[in-house]
Amino acid sequence: MTDDTVDVLIIGAGASGAAFAWSMADTKMNILCLEQGDWVKSDDYPGIGHDWETRQFGDFGLSPNQRGRSEDYPVNDSESPIHASMFNAVGGSTVLYAAHFPRLHPSDFRVRTLDGVADDWPIEYRDLEPYYDLNARMMGVSGMAGDPAYPPKELPLPPLPLGKLGSTLASGFDKLGWHWWPSDSAIISEDYEGRAACINAGTCLLGCPQGAKGSTDVTYWPLAERAGVRLKTRCRVREITVRDDGMADGVIYYDGEGVEHHQKAEIVVMACNGIGTPRILLNSKSKHFPDGLANRSGLVGKRLMFHPYGLVRGIFPEPLEGYKGATGCCIISQEFYESEPSRGFLRGYSFEMLRGMGPVFTAISGMGSGHIPFGSDHHDGYASLWDRTAGMVIICEDLPEEHNCITLDPDLVDSNGIPAPKVNYRLSENSTRMLEHGVARGQEVLAAAGAVDFMTEAPLGVAGWHLMGTARMGEEPETSVVNEWGRSHDVRNLFIIDGSIFPTSGGVNPTNTIQALSLYIADTIKKNLANLFD
Repeated sequence: MTDDTVDVLIIGAGASGAAFAWSMADTKMNILCLEQGDWVKSDDYPGIGHDWETRQFGDFGLSPNQRGRSEDYPVNDSESPIHASMFNAVGGSTVLYAAHFPRLHPSDFRVRTLDGVADDWPIEYRDLEPYYDLNARMMGVSGMAGDPAYPPKELPLPPLPLGKLGSTLASGFDKLGWHWWPSDSAIISEDYEGRAACINAGTCLLGCPQGAKGSTDVTYWPLAERAGVRLKTRCRVREITVRDDGMADGVIYYDGEGVEHHQKAEIVVMACNGIGTPRILLNSKSKHFPDGLANRSGLVGKRLMFHPYGLVRGIFPEPLEGYKGATGCCIISQEFYESEPSRGFLRGYSFEMLRGMGPVFTAISGMGSGHIPFGSDHHDGYASLWDRTAGMVIICEDLPEEHNCITLDPDLVDSNGIPAPKVNYRLSENSTRMLEHGVARGQEVLAAAGAVDFMTEAPLGVAGWHLMGTARMGEEPETSVVNEWGRSHDVRNLFIIDGSIFPTSGGVNPTNTIQALSLYIADTIKKNLANLFD
């Protein structure tokens, strides 16, 4: 079936696709977004039920291989110590993210200049600064001005409360004289734009029934649809098609009943994350692009970056009320963010504090670490952990390396017969040393805050939720996939707006930067409509 031609076709309704759709709506063009997932109703979120923790091992798990929902596709990540974590729905992975919302540092755009590794971005912090500000207003970001780790910035809402746990951890940083600051969080601390404030339920990683967390299904999409953007759900794109002149002319997709459609379009926009975007491009082969669409550089799928995570938890002698509050949003430390060669590695990392675990995860982690024994001491062991753990994750900058890549699996396919992506990734020596440093420093902080024992894991195997670098931006077609405003060097009416275009990863959560980039690209397109394909 061939669908009527649209002006702009967006593939993916997550963080970047939603922001881009909202921004482009004021052009009054015919804009359509195809999303392979569906809307998730607030009363479908696990947080409204008593079994909310156990559902993270089932239909609301982080890994699509674990969930097995009809809208998921399998990912072969057996060749990686870090496993892919993403969610297919209106809102994409913002439905399940922790909503930490830091910005990249100005130095992150100049890695080659400052440290002689990787590449500088073709844009600078100041290019994205107004879009960071805009995105903060649109998503509803809570935080506090004055963080010395950044240039001055204003946020629309006050920070989320630290609580007893946050204050305890902050005291550890204070004793060591290390940087910390209340997190910038895409979770509203006060009622905002028709949304009710956070009630500190702590179910953030399973979706927010309250609507306080800034997932794009409750921020950008209602406004975009009201402005005329159309959104079709349960539509899985197989490939992008091209005309005889090599320009994109639409996509082949399957609807929820498995019926194949050809959606024609004047402009095609990829917003499918650092795994989904190269998957579709590599599957879009033609006489013009035998190695995959927009892949004349050979870099589609190459230089995958994850952010290797370390996890350090401390066990404290008294209750911390850690079950109260947003799961991942408390305080951030960037004491070790900028390069210092004496540490034995290049670039750096962030510490992000975690709230305490719920009762089920307390039991599972305690038994796994040996802190909760079987037998007569089982309940005493549990009591020593419940509401007495606090800790942090270490988010390490991942350097781009070509052997870390996404390819198409020769055997594994999804339910529509489309080849599944295969992750080929190994941890670098630089990342290994950075993780070791971060774990040791994390234990120092926790000890200074009063912890009497520790639980650690590095790298954190489930932490493949930051997907970057597989369709990098740059000025030269030989060394990049898209230019500085997301347009393919090879296909002038194809744009990529998700985290795959990052040349480097920084050491912070990428969602804020992904959305700022998509808003920047949308504005640049609007300014160049008269000669967009020149």
